[in-house]
Amino acid sequence: MPSKKFYITTAIAYVNAPPHMGHALEFVQTDTIARYKRMTGQDVYFLTGTDEHGVKIYSTAKKAGKEPQQLVDENAAIYKSLKDIMDLSYDDFIQTTDKKRHWPACQKLWKALEKSGDIYEKEYEGLYCEGCEAFMAVRDLVDGNCPVHLKPPAIVKEKNYFFRLSKYSEKIRELIETDQLRIIPSERKNEFLNVLKEGLYDVSFSRPREVLPWGVDVPGDPGQVMYVWCDALTNYISAIGYGENSALFKKYWPADMHVIGKDIVRFHAGIWIGMLLSAGVPLPRSILVHGFITHNGAKMSKTLGNGVDPVEIARKYGKDALRYYLLREIPVGRDGDYSDTLFVERYNSDLANNLGNLLNRVHTLVTRNGITDFDFKKGGEVFKTKVDDTWRKYGADMEEYNLHEAIFHVWRLIDFANRIIDETKPWSLLKTDPQEGRGVLCHLLEVLRHVSILISPFIPTASIKMRQQLGLPPEIDTKNEQGWGALAGKWKKLGEASIIFPRVET
Repeated sequence: MPSKKFYITTAIAYVNAPPHMGHALEFVQTDTIARYKRMTGQDVYFLTGTDEHGVKIYSTAKKAGKEPQQLVDENAAIYKSLKDIMDLSYDDFIQTTDKKRHWPACQKLWKALEKSGDIYEKEYEGLYCEGCEAFMAVRDLVDGNCPVHLKPPAIVKEKNYFFRLSKYSEKIRELIETDQLRIIPSERKNEFLNVLKEGLYDVSFSRPREVLPWGVDVPGDPGQVMYVWCDALTNYISAIGYGENSALFKKYWPADMHVIGKDIVRFHAGIWIGMLLSAGVPLPRSILVHGFITHNGAKMSKTLGNGVDPVEIARKYGKDALRYYLLREIPVGRDGDYSDTLFVERYNSDLANNLGNLLNRVHTLVTRNGITDFDFKKGGEVFKTKVDDTWRKYGADMEEYNLHEAIFHVWRLIDFANRIIDETKPWSLLKTDPQEGRGVLCHLLEVLRHVSILISPFIPTASIKMRQQLGLPPEIDTKNEQGWGALAGKWKKLGEASIIFPRVET
């Protein structure tokens, strides 16, 4: 039987600035889900990319004396480099300036909306936030200001095409209420349902070329350029071949999950869904919404100079250290804080002392005492019970995307193994009862084997290093490694020892 498919996407990053900690959180959460789904045997396709059109990109390029395409390619390269820096496992990276893949899909979708009678032209006068590059309604403002940039929007008057989003407001509400379109977590679902009580309004769908010279051409009207909705949002289907109705599109669409920030729920759960309904394209199944990150309790800003560069953190402490902190400290869907002090404490306590020290202690005792016959079927019920219980709780939380809870269960298993060493003192047992001492160490090795699998979606590099030291292949063969003692009689020799998480001096 073919494996079940799972298509997951991040929001595409706007390339007017380098990656920030919010990007890192989104990429790492998405990657962890993708890796877990692969580990459970699903056929995963993971997409990310960059949003490269708009006035800000065009004006920034001109100020820098560059062509816009040169600027976006340079900035997109920075985002592409995160694949190695943050250990991301995405399958594809789409740029919205890709005229071969992306533009034809945008124009095909526009024509489908037009055919449904949902594109119309009108003279528009309204509020426009230059920072967001978005039109806003009065009800969106806070004390007359854009809630993101804290500045009053400009009054703009121009002739645009509009999308008849209001036509789909009630249908979208029904889809979300019944979880046909699931929004995770439920707090974000309820927030958007409150927005829907007032109804969705039609949205500006294009801009005059003299205002926005950098973007996808509107079919049949060279004087207009597509606004962000039919450009950026379409990436989710353009990348997999909607433009030519490719085999990839037929295989993976609809998306099983869009992972986005809480500031763009309206765009994805409202405008994007309305567009798909209008075009007769199947709808995504779920939207997972993450929160914002502060720094030492304060909002990050250029003015305060308190931003945190995730690339610098990953290079200083290691990609797994950054991933672990974001996944352990920040529950999915909630706001979180990056604390310099807590980061180092977590690193030393959880990664260096608990996991790293456990691996080192067991490896040293096994190799020094020449133990090579690893048999996990004799005794060890207390170990097996703990491992089985960990897998049960871990699996339940992973299926509900409670990533911070799932990794917490793994660390309770690691704490259990460290406690067993302290209580049984296997180095002494090997002298007084060699058989019992060997049994404890073999069962601890089996616990570590399971830990190496459990952590693989979260901190994949550490998982590979662990498995190399345990004498196991770096790739996890889930089918043949399931269950307690699955490798009994086949597992004979440990690899070379190394410190996977050196302590950080503060």
